[in-house]
Amino acid sequence: MSPPLIALDNLRRDYDSDGASVAALAGVSLTIAAGEMVAIVGASGSGKSTLMNILGCLDRPTSGSYRILGREASALDPDELAALRREHFGFIFQRYHLLGELNAAGNVEMPAVYAGVSPRRRAEKADGLLERLGLTPRADHRPGQLSGGQQQRVSIARALINGADVILADEPTGALDSRSGEEVLRILDEIHAEGRTVIIVTHDMAVARRARRIIELRDGIVVSDRPNPERARGGATVTRAPRPPTDRPGWGAAADRLREALRMALLAMNAHRLRAFLTMLGMIIGVASVVCVAALGAGVQEKVLADINSLGTNTLEVFPGKDFGDVRAGRIKTLVLGDARALAQQPFVAGITPTVTTTSTLRVGSTEANAQVNGVGEQYFRVRGTQLAEGAFLDADSIRSYAQDAVIDDNARKALFGGEAGSPIGRVVLVGRVPCRVVGVTRQQQSGFGGSAVPTVYLPYTTVQSRFLRDMSLRSISLRVADGTPTSVAEQTVTRVLTERHPTKDFFILNTDDIRRTVESTTSALTLCIAAIAVISLLVGGIGVMNIMLVSVSERIAEIGVRMAVGARRADILQQFLIEAVLVCLIGGLLGVGLALGFGLTFNSFSTSFSLIFTPGSIVGAFVTATLIGIVFGYMPARNASRLDPVAALSRA
Repeated sequence: MSPPLIALDNLRRDYDSDGASVAALAGVSLTIAAGEMVAIVGASGSGKSTLMNILGCLDRPTSGSYRILGREASALDPDELAALRREHFGFIFQRYHLLGELNAAGNVEMPAVYAGVSPRRRAEKADGLLERLGLTPRADHRPGQLSGGQQQRVSIARALINGADVILADEPTGALDSRSGEEVLRILDEIHAEGRTVIIVTHDMAVARRARRIIELRDGIVVSDRPNPERARGGATVTRAPRPPTDRPGWGAAADRLREALRMALLAMNAHRLRAFLTMLGMIIGVASVVCVAALGAGVQEKVLADINSLGTNTLEVFPGKDFGDVRAGRIKTLVLGDARALAQQPFVAGITPTVTTTSTLRVGSTEANAQVNGVGEQYFRVRGTQLAEGAFLDADSIRSYAQDAVIDDNARKALFGGEAGSPIGRVVLVGRVPCRVVGVTRQQQSGFGGSAVPTVYLPYTTVQSRFLRDMSLRSISLRVADGTPTSVAEQTVTRVLTERHPTKDFFILNTDDIRRTVESTTSALTLCIAAIAVISLLVGGIGVMNIMLVSVSERIAEIGVRMAVGARRADILQQFLIEAVLVCLIGGLLGVGLALGFGLTFNSFSTSFSLIFTPGSIVGAFVTATLIGIVFGYMPARNASRLDPVAALSRA
């Protein structure tokens, strides 16, 4: 013999009231068979609504037994109870409990979403039910646009869409006029005639007399359980075999629930646009700060590296002495032209120049200026990356012939010829007591860290050695490393060659690539440090998201209760609110990136010193960070929402 559909044995439900225990149900025992139409009646406070909540798995008894098709309800976990509500029960509430963001068809389809029914199939079923209930013209209307009777019929269609075996109607006519109430009762009669079990909870005996069995409660106790003689001669009931609740598995069902959660998140954000924007504001500022700081760091790094490149990229410079500041360096005379020629034979050398330096006074007419005099080879300007403003550079003939040709820099041109019109090319400049003809003028460039305003004149090194220094030793040898050769390897080779030529290692090498790497490392570290500070604003924005989501959960407790009543799993509720938090952060991140790019365009259009450089890495990183913040700070509010008690949530409606 199969077990009864519903069996209650000594069921109790106690509540705490000001520290005292109050029994809403005090030992209820009854059975309900499949296909019955039962009315549970009683005055307010008799326990009938509490009994309905327990029957519908919205609430749990304090003690006693509640078995559904032989399964003990107290042994089921929350998701198994949700499956019962989703597949086995259909709820018709006194106050309808429709979601205002959805139209009539959307409200009807909601249980089918959680049951895993395909969009096409559930739309067909919803349309069929709305047509049956005379609501097809109102399918696109929201609850606020429907009358009370129409809303209750939508609630009935929602209860039927998953083919529920048991319909639980809580005061189904309590908020309706007599005509609408009679229409709802007629529909319940039809549902019962199809073989479904119908349980009506009411205080109205006129409504109760529509049932074939009347159970009366008083003070939480069953005082009467009798058949209704007025309905004993009614039409035969079609027996409907009850079926156990089942989930519809598959990726399609999960994806469909995800789409529903995404849609509801967008609807909720649209319904509270100002609040959503204010929530995003922290993320917008944080993401814009991070992206702009990263762009600022990249721009500064490029500017500094460009300044280094102006000194000559991939260059090695050999100096006498052990290191900068060596007091003996001026007395070391072993760095000579032969060293430069030996190094020039190396395959990795793209250019090389010996260099000697002195200071002198430049004179043109009555104008004079103290200047640095550099004696260089013909490849010096290529090695150092110097650009020509006008005229020509020194050539090999100038070097061999000890020519008194001079190339001056922009500082020297301004000092000597700043007040004169015309070109200085061909003019004679006295360098000390040596007359020299200006053959070229270089463009302004960085000549060291921080630059220099000292006028500089470039002469053949042979001329400087013979006419100024009368010393054949060199101040330095500069060489440019060919592309493709690591400067570290070139530095090792230069060290080996010079060590073989010198009796002792009386030289040191300045590797500009080391400077480049140091600058890159330093600017990257500074950028990272500043970006870390900017990330704090993202974290503050995340805390704002969490606070607002907690408020959102408290405001939408009734919606959560409705979704749980129609079968939403805890994971479905968690997913919906988590998606909303992530969406807030992602949209805020998108707006933040847009704000940063707009600021960058404005800055770059006015700045002449350097530009902000936006990289895909910083933008992607900001998006990833915004997503993680949405997940981390949205999880707690979402988890709180998913763990709400369904009956407590519904009571807030």
